[in-house]
Amino acid sequence: MSQEIPVKYGDVFPVSSELGSKMIAPQDAAIMQSAESIALGHVPKGGPASLMQSAAAQNERIGVVDVDDISDLARDPGVTVSQAEVVAQYIYPSEAGGDGEGAERYPTTGVQEEAVTVGEALEAVAFKAAGDKPLEESDAAAIQAAEARATGRSEVVPGGIGAQAQNAASVNARTDDKTTLGDVLRDATSKLIEDKAVKKEDAEGVVSAEIRNKPDLATHPGGVAASQTTAANLNTF
Repeated sequence: MSQEIPVKYGDVFPVSSELGSKMIAPQDAAIMQSAESIALGHVPKGGPASLMQSAAAQNERIGVVDVDDISDLARDPGVTVSQAEVVAQYIYPSEAGGDGEGAERYPTTGVQEEAVTVGEALEAVAFKAAGDKPLEESDAAAIQAAEARATGRSEVVPGGIGAQAQNAASVNARTDDKTTLGDVLRDATSKLIEDKAVKKEDAEGVVSAEIRNKPDLATHPGGVAASQTTAANLNTF
């Protein structure tokens, strides 16, 4: 009989009573998976998204939720990822008392009560595997497009992150000592003169800029365009 009991947040995570009483729905798990992907570049085995997917599958199996169901908290337009309490505890260790051995620090993208911004999505790339990728023309084009979306300016900002990316791509083409995406995008939010929440059309513009400069017409996994797309998807919830 225990297998027929719906799995709630409080059964899996030490969270507040309000969230703890909610059943874990399939789309809640999908949101968490997106949050982990944009912040970490992958979905860790045994992490919050993995646990939520298993719980959601159990709830769907016993018929208490449908595949498209989403909790009321996750549907709240004021919360990008309603499971912020869970993410904060399990994916983003608190900086308070952060001297604990093995603690890692990731950007706050995806676990905040405001929409993910262009700068935050750019900065997230630096913390993924893609951050080690040598910066190329396609990356520079995507970064410039993202900067233009954030600032509302069509021209490249002198000394801005787009100009830095273009210079790095040009130098990389003729040297073995390559500048990486992480080198340029780390602290991206502080390098933008203006910033804004990523919308679907912003992500589409960045995708277009990146693929126009690639022979295979494909975005790089976890790269600039992919990160903006994930951010835009998160912002729709």
